[in-house]
Amino acid sequence: MSNMYFTITGFNHYYGDSFLEREMVVYLKKEKDNEYDKEAISVNYPGLGKIGYVANSPYTVIGESYSAGRLYDKIEDEAQGKVWLKLDKGIVCELIE
Repeated sequence: MSNMYFTITGFNHYYGDSFLEREMVVYLKKEKDNEYDKEAISVNYPGLGKIGYVANSPYTVIGESYSAGRLYDKIEDEAQGKVWLKLDKGIVCELIE
């Protein structure tokens, strides 16, 4: 399988992104009971909990990253990602097996 990337968005509503560094592992969890987005995938970090969401809008998805909608059926209920790039517009991560 080729590399799959996703964008973390919404981090400014939680803890910001200053603590995130390249190669850090983040944990994805499908939010099946999210009333606003049926394909919501939260991004979590140990000791902090939720730090953002996988972007699911053309305005928040960076480059060739997968949106939450595209990623949703490709992962189990929980998955892991690794921080790849920190940009002004968001954080790009690689899905890891």
